[in-house]
Order: sequence, then C-alpha cells, then structure tokens
Amino acid sequence: MTEARTPDEVKAEVLEVAQELYRKGLVEGTSGNVSGRMPGGETVCITPSSVAYLPMTIDDLVVIDLDGEVVDGERSPSSEKGLHLACYQAFPEVGGVIHSHPVYATMFALAREPVPAVIEEFVVFVGGDVPCAEYATTGTDAVGEELVKHLADRSAALIANHGMCSIGATAERALHTALVVERSAQIVWGARLLGKVHDIPDEVNTNFAGVYRWMRENGM
Repeated sequence: MTEARTPDEVKAEVLEVAQELYRKGLVEGTSGNVSGRMPGGETVCITPSSVAYLPMTIDDLVVIDLDGEVVDGERSPSSEKGLHLACYQAFPEVGGVIHSHPVYATMFALAREPVPAVIEEFVVFVGGDVPCAEYATTGTDAVGEELVKHLADRSAALIANHGMCSIGATAERALHTALVVERSAQIVWGARLLGKVHDIPDEVNTNFAGVYRWMRENGM
C-alpha cells in the first residue's frame, strides 16, 4: 500500500517527477504535464502552464479541486488539467498522472496502433497492450473522457496524434510506467525492422496481468 504523505511531500514529488520527465527526454520545452493527488483525495497538485521544467520550483505548482478550480498557487494550471481530473475522478486508486510526448510511443500514437505487450515486465507494470484512444482535440475535456475508457485495466494509453498518458499510485510510479512503455515501444520498433515480433504465450500474459491487477488494487 502507498503510505500516507503530507501535502509538501506530494508537491515535492510532482516537481521531481516533472524535472525527471524532461531529463529522460519524454517531453521537450514546456510540453506535457504532471500531477499528484493531495492528501484527502479532493485536490490535485499539477504543473503550471508554460513554465520550463528545470527552473520550475515548488512555488510554481498549482493545487486545483476536482472541478478544476484553483485553490492554491499563483500560476495557471496546465491546459491539459481536464485529462488529469478525468483520471482521478474515474479511478480512486490513482494518485499520479503524467501526460508525456515520448518519441517512440508517439510514433505508435500517430499510427494509431497499440504498443504490444511482448516483454514480460511490460505486462506486470502496464497490464497488457497499450491501447490508442480515439482522437480528441488537445486541451478539451474530450481527451480525458476518451482516455479513461482505456485505463480501467491499463496504466497507460496512447493519445491519438499526440502522445501518451500514464497513471499510477503516485506520480513517481506513473513515470516508471511511461519509461517502461517508451523503452518497449523503441524495442518493438527495432525488432520489427529485424523481422517478425513473437508474442508472449497467452498463459504467461494472463498470469502477469493478474500480478498487475493485484499491484494496482493494493496501491503498488
């Protein structure tokens, strides 16, 4: 189970994860966004709109309620706040949400093709193939509404012609999922150049999907 944390600890994690997201090359400039559910579950700490990641500070972060109204902070919340709020409203076990633009996963999003679960650890941490949500205009509530259709039994979904959303018990775990998906997308892309990509046996996929469900239900 995820241990209870203070508001300051959640804010510190959101900032650290946002900066690591940039360092790992999953976003460029001020694109993408990170959030974490605050203690009590009724508010969310989210990165601000149009602020570069590396010089970003705790004071730049914004706290919003589940209706999207600012309750703490001087800046405007990310323009993609609707995507984050849709995930928190739909899944009470989710404590962190990341919207990223990783290169290889986004290639799959442009092709509107799922990232296949052909690596064992992928199934454990993601739940199975990463589906691609139907297209919706960026910055609209429709993006979140479409994404949550695909995240009930997955920790990541592609955003058609745009990027990826990953979720987790914390923002840090959502980042781990994003990194696993991006690395797997790169490996699959390269393997397809070599020839046929072979699937994991169905029984193994089913067993590891069970591990994923247990981890998600228990906040791990």
